[in-house]
Amino acid sequence: MKFEVITESDFRAFAKTSPYKSFMQTPEIANLREQNGWTPYYFAVKQDEKILAATMAVAKPTFLGKSLYYTPGGPLIDLEDTKLVNFFFNHLKRYIKSHNGYTLRIDPYYELVQRDRDGQEVPGGFSHKKAITNLINLGFKTVSHSDQPKYLFALDIEKRTPDELLASFKRNTRNHIRKAEKMGVEIRELTKDELPILKKITESTSFRRGFTDRPLSYYEQMYDLFSSKDEVKFIVAEANDTPLSAAMFMTYGDEVIYLFSGSDEKYMKEYNAQYLIQWYMIKYAAEHNFERYNFYGINGLPDPASPDYGIYSFKKGFGGQVIELIGTFDLVLSPLYYLHDLLQKTKAALKH
Repeated sequence: MKFEVITESDFRAFAKTSPYKSFMQTPEIANLREQNGWTPYYFAVKQDEKILAATMAVAKPTFLGKSLYYTPGGPLIDLEDTKLVNFFFNHLKRYIKSHNGYTLRIDPYYELVQRDRDGQEVPGGFSHKKAITNLINLGFKTVSHSDQPKYLFALDIEKRTPDELLASFKRNTRNHIRKAEKMGVEIRELTKDELPILKKITESTSFRRGFTDRPLSYYEQMYDLFSSKDEVKFIVAEANDTPLSAAMFMTYGDEVIYLFSGSDEKYMKEYNAQYLIQWYMIKYAAEHNFERYNFYGINGLPDPASPDYGIYSFKKGFGGQVIELIGTFDLVLSPLYYLHDLLQKTKAALKH
């Protein structure tokens, strides 16, 4: 085996075939990061010129001129293949240390254990806990606070018709969809010039629910990067030309991914437009032979006492199951990591 820096085109070709692919591990996301001060890299392990594992990584000086290296949604590797994992990360570690890096952060798109729709482990289901053991043995430490969700909620689509999927939804969810249809709610895609419609709705929703909204420039950049390949969709639900709800979706690889949305509070209960948007994209996934409809993040395992339980309950109404990823990990390459971590924690404490 040999470790190499590879070209963007070679990485793109490999990523399309990887079972661990994620839209976060694309040259387009590397481009987005580059526009915000990061430097992209592509690394691979080869055997007889065949790529066995690879990653897109980005680096940015964050502390005393030293760089954080990050593989968003990656790397694309079988984390239970101990020999391959050791070879890949030992060589990547040496490369990063020799190129002014003080830490490597990873958050692979890699499932940990099989869970049902209530978040319970499935008896006899798969378990990939060896992946975590391999990472810990290499010196990785778990990161409790991450920008990427550890728990997702997803619906299997493969070989199921729209009618079969609709019949599998909870009764209340079906009723909300039919009500929206009877109320004359219409769904359409937004052009780039119309993205302020989405932004206005997500901004008001973020203010109401207390989360940080993305800037308009982010939506515009994602449109520019992915729309030509039909890998991003911005959807709006309207009645009498009034925007009721809007959402952003990725259509990458084997799945449709629901990323961001918002609804006008004045019309939520009257029209239930947010349900119709989901149904529109679930049908799209089925009709275009996607294998999975990914509702994306839920805030931890389902807990009725959680203030965010309603988000999980909304997604659960469409069927599906909880997906647990292995999480986010840091590989410390310099004592500067701990100093930087201490300063960040102190800054956060003073802010509060």
